[in-house]
Amino acid sequence: MATYKKRGYKPKTKEEKQQNIEEGSTTAEVFNTLDEGASKTEAFVEKNQKYIFIIIGVVAAVVLGTMGYKEFIAKPKQITAMNDMFQAQKYFDEAQTAVAKDSLYNLALNGGEGKFGMLDIINEYSGTDAANLASYYAGTAYLRLKDYKNAVEHLSNFKSDDEILAPLAKGNIGDAFVQLNQPEDALDYYEQAIKLRDNEFTTPMYLYKAGNIALDLGKAVKALSYFERIKADYPESTEASNIDVFIGKATVLANK
Repeated sequence: MATYKKRGYKPKTKEEKQQNIEEGSTTAEVFNTLDEGASKTEAFVEKNQKYIFIIIGVVAAVVLGTMGYKEFIAKPKQITAMNDMFQAQKYFDEAQTAVAKDSLYNLALNGGEGKFGMLDIINEYSGTDAANLASYYAGTAYLRLKDYKNAVEHLSNFKSDDEILAPLAKGNIGDAFVQLNQPEDALDYYEQAIKLRDNEFTTPMYLYKAGNIALDLGKAVKALSYFERIKADYPESTEASNIDVFIGKATVLANK
């Protein structure tokens, strides 16, 4: 067992003297090893300092370049893009309630009065949030204009985490596939919209659409589960007002 030695203690026995020598030797060996490691590190740094400085410089340049790009290029570009999109968005909004919807949707797509349309925003400001949002507007405008293939293309390019727009984009693609007579694809996108977000607006709407498409495809059990979920989870929704009729129909078909 090790014993505590007071400060200034001098070994008296031969064994204690030998122990002190061994301890001193071990300590010296440790420090020598550390010194050798430090020397090797210093030698490596000295030998390769040119390359090390180059690597540090490249990393610093990338970091500073990224920060500079975001601050001095991306941010001003985004602001300009949103300003240029203002008129196109105004046309799109007006089309929601206007009588002459087609002409306003075309103006939203292609621009008017010397202002950019959504397609211009997508081409001129690629990579910005404005261009991404313009893809949603363009896809929805094409859907309203019954140009379903272009609707699918542009809506598929739209990426968002928004509570409403994200599922609406998936659901609109589903609507386009219904018109293209591709019910399996339509059902797939309605189901994506259902899973993407859970809210009182889009979820019951796409449960209802998915249920009806599932019935048409002969998937009565799946349809029934969607209709029953509307009744259980969204009783105040518009889709729930006559849901018992659809539950009854799906039940009959599921039991055949």
